[in-house]
Amino acid sequence: MSIPFIDLKTQYRQIENQIKANIEGVLEHGAYVMGPEIRELEAKLADYTGVAHAVSCSSGTDALLMSLMALGVGPGDAIFTTPFTFIATAEVVALLGATPVFVDIDPVTFNIDPDDLRRKIRDVRDNRKDLKARGVITVDIFGQPADYDAIEPLAHNSGLFLIVDAAQSFGATYKGKSVCALGDLACTSFFPAKPLGCYGDGGMVFVNNEELHQLLVSVRVHGMSVTDKYDNDRLGLTARMDSMQAAVLLAKFGIFPGEIEKRQEVTARYAELLSEVDGLTPPSVPEGNVSVWAQYCVLARDAEHRSELMGRLAEASIPSTIYYPKPLHLQKAFADLGYSMGDFPVSEDAASRIFALPMHPYLTVEDQEAIVKVLKG
Repeated sequence: MSIPFIDLKTQYRQIENQIKANIEGVLEHGAYVMGPEIRELEAKLADYTGVAHAVSCSSGTDALLMSLMALGVGPGDAIFTTPFTFIATAEVVALLGATPVFVDIDPVTFNIDPDDLRRKIRDVRDNRKDLKARGVITVDIFGQPADYDAIEPLAHNSGLFLIVDAAQSFGATYKGKSVCALGDLACTSFFPAKPLGCYGDGGMVFVNNEELHQLLVSVRVHGMSVTDKYDNDRLGLTARMDSMQAAVLLAKFGIFPGEIEKRQEVTARYAELLSEVDGLTPPSVPEGNVSVWAQYCVLARDAEHRSELMGRLAEASIPSTIYYPKPLHLQKAFADLGYSMGDFPVSEDAASRIFALPMHPYLTVEDQEAIVKVLKG
């Protein structure tokens, strides 16, 4: 049995000729940095998400870092985010000298819990005179939108900016609106394993505000001025996307909407099949939202049950993995924040029971039936 966790080879066969033609185009014109593919991609994805500006960059991490730099985040600033995510979300906050303040998650969606966010904002304002509450970074974990009807007004009414970390959710919609059109800025990643991924690293920031747009463009290339790239207005980064990666994304974007539909079909089949597996809880999406299912994560009864199920899959040569085995507040990189086990019980419980099954648009009925048969034992 050979079931890929993510099937990029089958996807490549669908668009092989277009991929090769686009790459050949870059080789012919020779503008490997900020070539015409960059402007074309930015225009297409801005239109797709319904925002005024899309600023491409070198990774999803740099998209977050650029956004925080454009907003002037630095030492003494408190940025509220989730501990149940990849480290990049909180890492960029700490790299700028600001302080990540973690917020526990909803037990069903695994996204930031708005009630706990309200408590954490109040706690910083009442008890942390060394910190100024500045902003919120939500994470649409596994491709599912967070509760923006609750979170966005809470952030803005508290005088905080809102960044949407859509690294896993480009293409997802919240009540009919692209998640990348929410918040003050939205950031995504085009890492190869993402729903829309390139053949290396890449990212993008989505923004409507013109001033922020100009700051992002400047920060992306060493803080250059609008009029002269050798006249620098501020400190910045080397965070450009390569033309070659944009060429790949343009080819992939042509089939992206269809792949989102296929992902819905795959998850619907999973939900039906997994209902027969005792003690396993499949994911669910609130009505009115569309997830892009970057990962398909299920909950076992407990850690022992998870080990048993993942062991069965491994014996059958079926890949599975854990997103995420250790919440950020328990990791050595954030030890100086002073958190300990028990501070975020929902995140800790999810980390002890969650694991991901193979998920991609080309997963067949037969493969899904084989996966579930192994899980049933």
